[in-house]
Amino acid sequence: MKAPWITTRLPGPKAQAVIEKDHQYTAPAYGRVYPLVVKQGQGMVVEDVDGNRFLDFMAGIAVANTGHSHPLVVQAIEEQARKFLHICGSDFYYEPMVKLAEKLSRLAPGDGDKKVFFTNSGTETVEAAFKLARVATKRQHVIAFHGAFHGRTMGSLSLTASRSSHRAGFSPLVPGVHHVPYGFCHRCPYHLNYGSCEIACVSYLEKSLFRYEVAPQEIAAIFVEPIQGEGGYIVPPPEYLPMLQDLCRRHGILLIADEIQSGFGRTGKMFACEHWGIEPDILCAAKGIASGMPLGAMIARSEISTWTHGTHGSTFGGNPVACAAALATIAVIEDGLVSNAAEVGGYLKDKLDQLKSKRAVIGDVRGLGLMIGVEFVRADGSRAPDAALRDRVMMKCFERGLLLLGCGESTLRFCPPLIVTKEESAAAVEIFDAVVSELG
Repeated sequence: MKAPWITTRLPGPKAQAVIEKDHQYTAPAYGRVYPLVVKQGQGMVVEDVDGNRFLDFMAGIAVANTGHSHPLVVQAIEEQARKFLHICGSDFYYEPMVKLAEKLSRLAPGDGDKKVFFTNSGTETVEAAFKLARVATKRQHVIAFHGAFHGRTMGSLSLTASRSSHRAGFSPLVPGVHHVPYGFCHRCPYHLNYGSCEIACVSYLEKSLFRYEVAPQEIAAIFVEPIQGEGGYIVPPPEYLPMLQDLCRRHGILLIADEIQSGFGRTGKMFACEHWGIEPDILCAAKGIASGMPLGAMIARSEISTWTHGTHGSTFGGNPVACAAALATIAVIEDGLVSNAAEVGGYLKDKLDQLKSKRAVIGDVRGLGLMIGVEFVRADGSRAPDAALRDRVMMKCFERGLLLLGCGESTLRFCPPLIVTKEESAAAVEIFDAVVSELG
């Protein structure tokens, strides 16, 4: 399908009718970004109910890593659906679940044996990791970061700190969670300069947090996104994660990597941790794991997975159809999509960097592979984040047939399916540049 191909005013009449009915019957908690009413998707293209077609550079929030409805994934889903849809992996055994657990154990960073617990989503995966960290270490406190997004159920929400609106009205949350600044050099929370800062964002833990708030022997785990997602597609300095891992090992603290958005080839490695040689004690995965089927996985070192029968479970986690989709998804990703993410992602980032040099409202371009963020700033010399401009650019790109999503304070993320080509990337940048030129 050719895209972009816009034939109506957006939203079109059919889309508008669906939106009106949605407003009548669905919960107002859903935060829709723009009026896109999807009819079907194929590869890099999303078509709405009015026949408008869009070039997809958001992949359902970095989920459709193999593209929309990849034929091999669809085939795996169809074949498993004809066998059986459900039997409950918490109570019985079936081959797709065991095969996927074996595959994930071998894919996750680290040489030792691992155990996998399956969930329906990213937030459930974080909840499982939270529980396991406490029971495995016999400690109560955990550390998370400003800008972090780990989910919106009660435990994961207690770790989330990407914006206060997520948490407003839901306190008291789970106690014992301590938030500290993330390693964000572009806007250093300590107002230091990289190169002379001595990575203060890590040393702060021992110099301040452990001294004044909580002793390290009371800390069960540190939850960290190797690249912050909702926080703004922030890539930490190269020393950051290795130093964090070293700190955890010295104090017997579990390092839990939230790779829910950055995993499964998104950054040009199967997992983002691999860019820094990190071997987390627990890895949380979801989103790109099954091309859109609801599935998450918590992968823990075997010696940590000490919980006993019945202490955790899930009726639907590890559903056989979702597991079949995941096995097919991983096979497709391993067959060239990781290298494509690295190559095309580098090309896309270079194109966006070129725009930065000529558009004063683009303050930063950052990312790895096909996880790239473009931050908007005011052009008045203050370099202050400009969320309003970001939102206008996003909406105008939608109207011209390019799907993007915001993150952080004023960033647009480019996270297309990993099948994207250089030609499609060039087309997206051309639309994006025209919009920025018009609005900025």
